[in-house]
Amino acid sequence: MFTQRPGPCCHASPRPTVHSPPTEHALLRGHHSLQPFSVHHHPVPQQDYGYIQSTSTDILKNFIQTQPVIAKPFSLFELSNIGLFGADTQQSKVAPSNAASRPVLAVSEQGSKTEIFVDVIERLTVVIGANGSLLKAHVQGEVRLKCFLPSSTEIRIGLNEEFSVGKAEIRGYGTAVKVDECSFHQSVKLEEFETNQILRVVPPQGEMTLMQYQLSDDLPASLPFQLFPTVDRDMNSKVLTVFLKLRSDLPPKSQALNVTVHLPVPKGTASLSQELSSPDQSAELDVNTRSVHWQIPTFPGGSQFTALFKLEVPGLSASSLLELGPVCMQFELPMTTCSGLQVRFLRVTASQAPLPHRWVRYVTHSNSYVIRI
Repeated sequence: MFTQRPGPCCHASPRPTVHSPPTEHALLRGHHSLQPFSVHHHPVPQQDYGYIQSTSTDILKNFIQTQPVIAKPFSLFELSNIGLFGADTQQSKVAPSNAASRPVLAVSEQGSKTEIFVDVIERLTVVIGANGSLLKAHVQGEVRLKCFLPSSTEIRIGLNEEFSVGKAEIRGYGTAVKVDECSFHQSVKLEEFETNQILRVVPPQGEMTLMQYQLSDDLPASLPFQLFPTVDRDMNSKVLTVFLKLRSDLPPKSQALNVTVHLPVPKGTASLSQELSSPDQSAELDVNTRSVHWQIPTFPGGSQFTALFKLEVPGLSASSLLELGPVCMQFELPMTTCSGLQVRFLRVTASQAPLPHRWVRYVTHSNSYVIRI
């Protein structure tokens, strides 16, 4: 004798009665749920547009998820840290420029507009002694090209007329740029570089580094910042007073962005009181790293800012002063190069109009500007 139940279609074939322990469950294909058996004198398994795969509880346990997976909250600030300039912007009021580190979009996303972007990017590393003398200065730079033109288009980039590498002599034509080492991309043609400082290239669509260079110690321009510290201690109240005057020697029309001053403090510093020269600045004591972080969103050229920090140090002693400093600065200088490298012209050999849009940008970044106090 057979018991007949409807299947996935209206013409369901009869199925025999299946005997199974009443405490087990069935896993059905096509329906992601567990259905109990209908238990009668002749038990018949429940079917819901599928077939029985297994009734073993040991196998069914593998399909039951009991531990939730919590996704990490998405933050736009994390995306800004993968770019080239690497400044911590969560506490900054001015976001760093990241045009040079953005991924290159596909040509279809650019539309019909043809554009060329040339970025001159430099990284500055400086160490200044306690007496204000320059102990180390190093500049590492590169010239990047982002091109959205047909692949057969030739581009000519003219650099400073007075550009020398190594011990080459300077002829005295305009602003001189002298680097210690220089390297070029393999696709760059250098026939006109030694005589006219012109780079010729037929770039593919996308991004490439045309040129890399570096120079040390002998910088053509003055350093962007000077720091004048004053330290006083009060053994009775266990308070260490630090006065910092930071001056920018940049041209008046220039400015620095996202300036951060890190001041290591003595071990055991309990609290911080502060007096800052402008309301847009901020400072905080980081107990974990034993340092004070002074942040200045915008620093105009030719100006100066001051900060007065009073540190409560319960175990203050003469040796505590040895744990103070050195100061380490991080900042970004838009439209500025420390080497003096400039782009004289950017020309495109195009057989059809209109001419593409051309953009040139200069950026200097530093995350290792150390001043001993």
